[in-house]
Amino acid sequence: MHCSRRMELVQTPMIPIIGELIRDHPGTISLGQGVVHYPPPPQAFEQLQRFAADADNHKYKLVGGIPELIEAIAVKLQRNNAITPPPPSAGDGDGHTVIVTGGSNMGFINAVLAITDPGDEVILPRPYYFNHEMAIRIADARPILIDTDADRQLMPERIAAAITSRTRAVVTVSPNNPAGTVYPRDALAAVNDLCHRHGIYHISDEAYEYFTYEDARHFSPASLPGSAGHTISLFSLSKAYGMASWRIGYMLIPDRLVMAVKKIQDTIQICPPVISQYAAVGALAAGRSYCHRFVKSLSEVRQLVLDELAGLGGLCRVPPAQGAFYCLIELDLAMDPMHLAQRLIREHGVAAIPGHTFGIARGCHLRIAYGALQKQTVAEGMGRLVRGLEAIAANP
Repeated sequence: MHCSRRMELVQTPMIPIIGELIRDHPGTISLGQGVVHYPPPPQAFEQLQRFAADADNHKYKLVGGIPELIEAIAVKLQRNNAITPPPPSAGDGDGHTVIVTGGSNMGFINAVLAITDPGDEVILPRPYYFNHEMAIRIADARPILIDTDADRQLMPERIAAAITSRTRAVVTVSPNNPAGTVYPRDALAAVNDLCHRHGIYHISDEAYEYFTYEDARHFSPASLPGSAGHTISLFSLSKAYGMASWRIGYMLIPDRLVMAVKKIQDTIQICPPVISQYAAVGALAAGRSYCHRFVKSLSEVRQLVLDELAGLGGLCRVPPAQGAFYCLIELDLAMDPMHLAQRLIREHGVAAIPGHTFGIARGCHLRIAYGALQKQTVAEGMGRLVRGLEAIAANP
């Protein structure tokens, strides 16, 4: 029986593979899953009572989201991102429109399907978020991988050199998954201007917008003057509000793409989960201050992680990671990163994600995620990781 050749080119998701290994080795501490340890705000649960009180809520709703949530998102974008979504401008491309999605992953596949044809190209700086690369291949487009610098920062000149007549978009993720890098305003503005000049889209994934540390600041490219017609912004409630399984997010898109995105979303999901949309209304009412209550403690956990890694000396290099809740470490080991991840689980009871799943073809890298666990558990996991790396380096 036939299986799609296109799907054979799509990588197998690494998180479930590592999850199976963890289940086979009880007691393993996972530094692999990119979620937060805290629950949704009380306001999200309060909205569920409103949802249940109206029997009409159990029917299909508007494909682009319920009006109450769209209004709340517009207020949030203006307050937190310096973006004022204007009214739709009859499809002439000068305005932005909010579309509620089943998480930002759905927003990304919506965007790629709306702007590409088979064989078109989408530029991905690497390390990339693996679901982005997978989505591009699922759409039968081509991911064009562009290296970042040694600190995992963008190099706009390399992006410019990679643009061809088939290029349809450049993707940026800031704060970054998997590296924890925060791209400065100037770099994002340079990419956005590059896209404008070449008539392509800038897809800006901002799922970790509230997670920045030290002097790093998040910046939304869609706040730049004249960016509305070529900027696609993706947002999520999964991280900031502890709502990963609720599958709710939103995208801000040029209004020329609205009909295409609605066709895609109506086919895949019909409408975003209405119960999750009500919860999102409550979460946005709680606001970014709810997330910031936990960012301080995450900052302390981050410092713990960095201090532990520093003890590895020359065995480990950690590029600056001032955002999200990840570090992408480079190890002085001549070893396949998947083999290393397997040994760490089997021999030392700690899990991390191998770097090749993020498009890093050379060297041995691991992604460490520190948001899902309490500080004491992270400390124990990092201790196991450091001791394990030292032992494996001594006995490859």
